[in-house]
Amino acid sequence: MYRYIVKVDGMKCGSCESYVNNEVRKAFPKVKVKSSRYKKETIIDSGERLDSEAIKKVITNSHYTYLGIKEEEYIKKSLFAKIFKK
Repeated sequence: MYRYIVKVDGMKCGSCESYVNNEVRKAFPKVKVKSSRYKKETIIDSGERLDSEAIKKVITNSHYTYLGIKEEEYIKKSLFAKIFKK
């Protein structure tokens, strides 16, 4: 899996977070997305590699300020792995 941590400025409330999440899901239907106005970021988890420029375009077209992106490989941990922490 791939994780994209997108720095976003301009989100002021929960509705802003939801709007960004919905716009990302429209552009990339098979992703998990979570935004935080406090951290000024949107985290996108995807099973396949995404185009960073396309992510930037989604954010800017949503009328928020794109500040940068960080891509990393992400290993999803199961519930049992979290409980038994090996």
